[in-house]
Amino acid sequence: MIPALPGDIFHEGQVLNNTWAVEGVLGRGGTGEVYRAKSLVTGRVVAIKALSAGFSGDQGYLELMRREEAMRDILHDAVVRYSDCSRTPEGHVFLVMDFIDGPALSEVMAERRLGVRDLLIVAHRVAEGLVAAHARGVVHRDLSPDNVILRDGRVEGATVIDFGIAKDTAAGAHTVVGNQFAGKYEYAAPEQFDGKAEPASDLYALGALLLAAARGEVPFAGATPGEMIRRKAEPLDVTGLPEPLAGLILWLSAPRIADRAPSAAAVVARLDALLKGGEAAPARKAVTPRQSQRRAGGRRGRIWLIPLLLAVVLAGGFFAARSLLVPDLPLVQPWRLEAAGGEAPRLSGPAPDAANAGRIAAAFAAATGSDPPQDALALARGMPTPGWAEAVERLFPALQGLQDWTVQITDMRAEIAGSAATPAERDAIAARLAEWAQAAGMELVPRLATGPAPLMPVDLDALLAGAASCGPLASDLPAGGGAPGAAVTIRGALPDAAAAAALAETLRPALGDRALRLETETLSPSLCQIRAAAAGLPEGGIGIRLSEAGRPEPSLTGIYRPGDNPVADVLIPAELAATPGAELWVAVEETGQVFNVLPNAGDQETRLDRIGQPEGALRRVRVLWPADDPGLGQGRIAFRVNDRDFGKAGIFAFVTRGPLFDERRPGDESATAFAEALTARRAAEPDRILAATHRILDLRP
Repeated sequence: MIPALPGDIFHEGQVLNNTWAVEGVLGRGGTGEVYRAKSLVTGRVVAIKALSAGFSGDQGYLELMRREEAMRDILHDAVVRYSDCSRTPEGHVFLVMDFIDGPALSEVMAERRLGVRDLLIVAHRVAEGLVAAHARGVVHRDLSPDNVILRDGRVEGATVIDFGIAKDTAAGAHTVVGNQFAGKYEYAAPEQFDGKAEPASDLYALGALLLAAARGEVPFAGATPGEMIRRKAEPLDVTGLPEPLAGLILWLSAPRIADRAPSAAAVVARLDALLKGGEAAPARKAVTPRQSQRRAGGRRGRIWLIPLLLAVVLAGGFFAARSLLVPDLPLVQPWRLEAAGGEAPRLSGPAPDAANAGRIAAAFAAATGSDPPQDALALARGMPTPGWAEAVERLFPALQGLQDWTVQITDMRAEIAGSAATPAERDAIAARLAEWAQAAGMELVPRLATGPAPLMPVDLDALLAGAASCGPLASDLPAGGGAPGAAVTIRGALPDAAAAAALAETLRPALGDRALRLETETLSPSLCQIRAAAAGLPEGGIGIRLSEAGRPEPSLTGIYRPGDNPVADVLIPAELAATPGAELWVAVEETGQVFNVLPNAGDQETRLDRIGQPEGALRRVRVLWPADDPGLGQGRIAFRVNDRDFGKAGIFAFVTRGPLFDERRPGDESATAFAEALTARRAAEPDRILAATHRILDLRP
């Protein structure tokens, strides 16, 4: 544990949830801290990850914590076990997980070099943990040496932690959390720079962390975004590393997903063979895959050829003997062929001989109208079945009518993607491919769509902007665009069901047959007016903490029922609150009316250096008070939920440079008048508002 500091979230001896007694600080990061604690009930020692108050109100970081807490359904010895996610009365969200007693791999590699066998054991453990996580649909996204703990210092106890990407404690590695990228640049897979994270991304990170551990240093990923992207397009440099470690790293971290290890389970199987077969012990220089294959091929088959060769030599046919030898071709495993149509046709892969290579190339040319390069197909050994090449030749005619198609055949598995002009054409192509796969004995993975193949965020954002009538609408479409057939999720708020139906109709031509998921909430027209007027304002780290006067713990849902007395505090980062001239304006919308609660007739003070209370790195300003507060009527406002005005209300907070409005607003006014005044203020002085946020109060019977 490390020494405590005055600004720590928790302190030694503090008891959380009447259960966890804090024993000390294990680590600190930019977003929070990790503590060691013990259960007062069972004596179980745990680690507690706590978010700073400023991040505990941030929905992005809360989502990361929720993602991590969802890991508690994954029970595997190589994955840290999670048990609970809670919030303190002060607003700090914390996560309870197993305490893994041992150093991080990053600490060990800084002190000494691990041997090849030790690194393969670590890789085996991590891959086993990834098998368990990926089976539940969980991608780590931030696998690195500081997220692998060696339990009791043993490589056999390697355990994966930190599935939430909610901290950045690794020295020399930079964790980024955002809409487009999550993970550490040094260990992130190329596709993560496009906002995509999938199981194969974790395998790339495993290869990169093995390289880092073998060399004892964080791999250099580039100093600028452009350099990072260029480096990620190239294989990792394994020069000087021994086999089989070098080959394993290259297999795990291939820049293209198609060339990468197919799954964590496949990695476990390969490591099983290496470790059980004792191949990890020799420490010889790394060789290229082609050199390795030729050496292996050269050893096999020579003994039984000796009598035959001798007989031929004795007969005077030495040169004829060479024609009986198996050609010195590289062994390719897995046996993978890739092809694509469209505007940039391409073909690459192995072929067993020149005759089959010629027939495959001719079939490809007939399907695309483009002859492949002469070296597109390389002669090799390792074809999975005798009829494999003939099956590939028969595939290309079956692709007729499929637009922008791509084919990837790995051994006896064929993944085929593309789009058709109509559903009927798509179904006809799918039937032909299914017939082909059955005849060839192939496993078919079709990804056939109808409609436009590319869908770029800029195009979708333009459609959403035109349909946004209740604040901004956002999608989960990645930066590189959406693949045909992939679902698209839209989040935000809409005024009614008719608006949702109209939005779906607007998006339908662009989406084609992609599934549309509308994860939108319905808000009243008056709430939508104000949200639309405030659209695009920066949040600046401010948040609103809701609770109920009789229940001091924070209300994460914002649900209140008749008789409840909502209490609200605005939480503002101290740095923002210290901005010269910074002021706070708070308004509550309910049933079409806006109540200006700060400033109000009884309290005109809005200067942040004069109101509220410091609370760690935040300044807390109470704006809705308990109904029994003795200061009511002196500028303090409270209300109770009645038994008739049900629906959704909103509380809006604005941090401004100077007052939000130059003129004094009435105590209550129509939502329309407030929204119009806010719109006019933003137009007249765009930089007046420094930050803004809001919370929805759901008033239910």
